[in-house]
Amino acid sequence: MNPRTNKQLPTPSDAQKTILLVDDDPSILQMVGRVLHEEGYLVLNAANGAEALGIAETNRIDLILLDLNMPVQNGWDTFERLTARDPLTAVIIITGRPNQLFTSLGAGVGALLEKPFNYPTLLKTIKNLLAESAELRIARLAGENAGFHYHRAVDSEVTAGRTK
Repeated sequence: MNPRTNKQLPTPSDAQKTILLVDDDPSILQMVGRVLHEEGYLVLNAANGAEALGIAETNRIDLILLDLNMPVQNGWDTFERLTARDPLTAVIIITGRPNQLFTSLGAGVGALLEKPFNYPTLLKTIKNLLAESAELRIARLAGENAGFHYHRAVDSEVTAGRTK
């Protein structure tokens, strides 16, 4: 209890979660950042991998939303450097690049959302990954079947085994 305001101080579980949003598209940074902020997250934006590494060096990051196609340093290089620093940080790859499912699985990523994605799916995936235990993340990094989340682009429709 804060003696000056008589309000309950936040407990660690109530603390605002920090999301590092890494994308070279300013409209993605703006739109996704606004939605996450409205959901109560602290959002730190980076327009490329080098900026993301600098931000991660000076901030505690709970989850990373990472695009793959970026200038300066691409997404997979950025992923490797960020997770080398903190392997248990939850990571969601958000990309329009095709054929990233198996690479994402092999890297131990928590989720792959293909662009364009819908916001309810993004928010649910973020909530699920932030609630994961360290043991589950370690299992995923070790290559075990540990709750990987995959969402195809919202304009893709799979019908009878073929993409429409």
